[in-house]
Amino acid sequence: MALKRRTKVNPNFSMSSMTDIVFLLLIFFMITSTMIAPNALKLLLPKSSHQTSASAITTISITDDLRYFIETNQVPLEDIEGILQYRFQDISAEESTISLHCDQDIPLHAMVKILNIAKENKWKLILATQAN
Repeated sequence: MALKRRTKVNPNFSMSSMTDIVFLLLIFFMITSTMIAPNALKLLLPKSSHQTSASAITTISITDDLRYFIETNQVPLEDIEGILQYRFQDISAEESTISLHCDQDIPLHAMVKILNIAKENKWKLILATQAN
C-alpha cells in the first residue's frame, strides 16, 4: 500500500520577512542617530604652527556671540572665577591648568578677561589653536 502525501513540503526559505526586519532596523537607527546631539562647541580656532603637549584640567570656551562655557556648561562671566576656584581648591597652583578655546572672530577684550582671571589666581593657561 503506497501512501503519498497530496501536499509536498516546500524546502525553500523566503527571505522577504528578514529583509523587512533589516529595513525597519535601518530606519530606526537612522532616525535615532539624528536625535543625538554632540556635546561640543563649534569654534573656529585661530591657526598656529606651534603646539604644546601640556594637558589641561578644565576647558573654557568663548563663542563668537560672547557666551562663556566651562566644559559644556554655559556660565556668566562673573561666575567663572568662583567656579574655577572651587574646581582648583584641592590642586596646587602649579598643576592648575586651563585650556582656553576662543572663536577666531571674538573681540580681544573677551579673551583678556579670562587671561586676567588666570593671572590673578596664578593658574596656567593654554590658548587652543588649530594646527597649520
